[in-house]
Amino acid sequence: MFSKILVANRGEIACRVMRTAHRLGYRTVAVFSDADAGALHVRQADEAVRLGAAPAADSYLSIDALLDAARRSGADAVHPGYGFLSERADFAQACADAGLVFIGPPPAAIRAMGDKAAAKRRMGAAGVPCAPGYLGEDQSDERFAAEAARLGLPLLVKAVAGGGGRGMRLLRDPAELPSALAAARREALAAFGDGTLMLERLIENGRHIEVQVFADAHGHAVHLGERDCTAQRRRQKVVEEAPSPFVDAALRAAMGRDAVAAAQAVGYRGAGTVEFIVDADRRHWFLEMNTRLQVEHPVTECLTGFDLVEWQLRVAAGEPLPATQAQIAFDGHAIEARLYAEDPYDGWKPQTGRVLGWRPQRAAAGVRIDHGLQAGDEISPWYDAMVAKFVVHGRDRADAIRRLARALEDVPLFGPRNNGRFLRDLVTHPQFRAATLSTTRLDEWAAAGEPLLQRPAPPPAAWRIAAAWLGGRAAGAGGLRPPGVAGFDLVLECDGERRTLRAPPDGVSVRAADDGELRCTVDGVQRRLPFAHDGATLQLAMDGAIFDFTEPSPGPAADAPADPGRARAPVAGVVAQVLVAVGDAVAAGQPLLCVEAMKMEIWLHAAAAGTVRAVHAAARQSVAAGAVLVEMAEQEGHA
Repeated sequence: MFSKILVANRGEIACRVMRTAHRLGYRTVAVFSDADAGALHVRQADEAVRLGAAPAADSYLSIDALLDAARRSGADAVHPGYGFLSERADFAQACADAGLVFIGPPPAAIRAMGDKAAAKRRMGAAGVPCAPGYLGEDQSDERFAAEAARLGLPLLVKAVAGGGGRGMRLLRDPAELPSALAAARREALAAFGDGTLMLERLIENGRHIEVQVFADAHGHAVHLGERDCTAQRRRQKVVEEAPSPFVDAALRAAMGRDAVAAAQAVGYRGAGTVEFIVDADRRHWFLEMNTRLQVEHPVTECLTGFDLVEWQLRVAAGEPLPATQAQIAFDGHAIEARLYAEDPYDGWKPQTGRVLGWRPQRAAAGVRIDHGLQAGDEISPWYDAMVAKFVVHGRDRADAIRRLARALEDVPLFGPRNNGRFLRDLVTHPQFRAATLSTTRLDEWAAAGEPLLQRPAPPPAAWRIAAAWLGGRAAGAGGLRPPGVAGFDLVLECDGERRTLRAPPDGVSVRAADDGELRCTVDGVQRRLPFAHDGATLQLAMDGAIFDFTEPSPGPAADAPADPGRARAPVAGVVAQVLVAVGDAVAAGQPLLCVEAMKMEIWLHAAAAGTVRAVHAAARQSVAAGAVLVEMAEQEGHA
C-alpha cells in the first residue's frame, strides 16, 4: 500500500496524474527543474521538491535526485508519467531497491521490451507478426550496408532503445546510409545513452495503429481497443483517434489478441501500448511496445469511460483489473490533437518564449484540454515541444472532427508560434476526413509545398480590426497622438507585410473585455475574437490562426541584411555537434554545427565559401537564440 505519490515528470502529464491521484485520496509530490520553478504542476501538488538545473540530465533524468526527493518528502510511490525515465528499467529497479512502489511494469518487462531488436525476436517467438529487418549485434557500417542491400529499400534506421521518433531515419537512397547511421547513433546516444541501431523494412503507405493493454499481478490481461496514430510529422505523432477508421472487427480482434500475447510474453503488469504498422491489405506488423502510459491515452478513456491512471494506481496497489475483457465496450469516436510550440510553416522549427494568453476554459462543454500552462509561463528549449492536448468525444467521427475544429479555434495559445491553425486545417482536410493519410503524408506535403503548410495570410477584416485597436491605443492616454485627432494614417506590419490604413477605420469598432476577447463590429457584423497584446504588438486570433500586428518605428528599418560571415543559433537550444575548427576551409552550404531543441536537430550551414575564424560553441553547450556560434572570413572573390 502507498499514500503519497511522487510524480517524476512535468507539464501536462504531471497535472493529469495528480488530478486522478487527488480524486482517489492520494497526496502528491511534484518535482521541478530551475526552468519549471513556477510551473502549474508545481502549484497543483501537495508538496514540491527542486531537482536541479534546467537541462533534463541535471533534473528529470537524474535518478539520484528523484530518489532523494522521494526520501525528503516521504513519498512511498513513484509515477513516471511518459518520456524521461518512464521506460528505464534501471529507474524502476532503483525505486524498488529504495522501497518505493513503481507505478509501472516490472523492471524485467521494461528491459525485455526496451531493446527493440530483442523485443522483435521475442515477439516472433510468441507468434506476433514482425516486419522484416536486421536485428543483429554487428553494428559496423559495412554490415548495415550489406543488410540494407539484402532487405531492399526503403528502410528505417531505428535506435533499439528508441521511442518518440528519436534515433530514427528514413532511408530511400543507399548513398545516404552512412549519414543516416551517424545521425541516428548521435541522437540515440543523446536521448537514451545507447547508440545501438537496427534496420526495419518500411511498410509503404502504412497506418500506425496501436493497442492499449493492461495487466495485473493476478494473471489477468486485457486490451482496450486500438488508437490510430497515422497523422505524423518527422515520425512523431500529431493527431490520434479511436476507433481507427481503417480497422474492421476482424482486424481489431486479431490485433487485440496479439497485443495481449505480447504483454503476457514478458510478464507484463500495468499500462502498456503495443504498436503496429498496418499495410494496405490490412496485415499488421509489430513495431514496438511502449512500457508506460501513452500521451494519447485520453482517447481510450473517452471511448471506454475508464480512467487509465486510476487503473494504474489500483494495479500498482495490488488490486485486480477493474474490468474483464467482456466488460470493456466502446462508445462513439474520440480524437486528440497535440498542440506543439513549433512553426509548421517553417519546417516545424521549435519555438520558445513567454505565454501571453491561454484560456482553456473557453472550450465548449465536452472538450477536454490536458495541459500544464498558464499565462506568463516561459516555454523553454529544454523539453518536448508539446504543451497541450485537445481531446474531443463525439457520437461519430464527423461529430468529433467538428467539435475538435471548433475547440482549436476557440482556445488559441498566444505567445510563441504554434501549430494550432495547422491542426484545425489538418482535421478538416479531405484526406483526413476520408481517412486516407499515411505516416509519411505530412512530410510529403511539406516537401511539396502543400497549401496546408503555407502560412495563412491575415484577412482584410483582421487588418481593419488591428488598425482600430492599435490606433485607438495610440490615440488614448499616453499615446503618441492626441485623442482629439479625428483620423490619421496608421502603418501596420504583419508577417513581413506592411500596409497603411486609416485609423479609426470606417465601419469598425472594437472593445476589449476582461475575458481576453475583443468585441468587434465590422460592417455591421459583431464578432468575439480572442486576443493578447505585448507592448505595441497585438496578437489576434481568427479562425484558429494567430496574427501579430505591430506599428513599426517611424525611423528607418533596423533590420540589417544577414551576415554570411556569422552563423547564428536559429533557436535557443543545446549544441549537439560541431564539425569545424578554427582555420578550416569550408565550402558554401557545408554543415558547420548542429543545434538541438525540443527533440529536433537544426543544422547551420556556411552561407559562403571561406575560412573559419572563430568557433564560439562546443558540444552540449547551451546557446541562446541569435547567438553567434561560428565566424568566418569569406574566401577572396566571393565577397
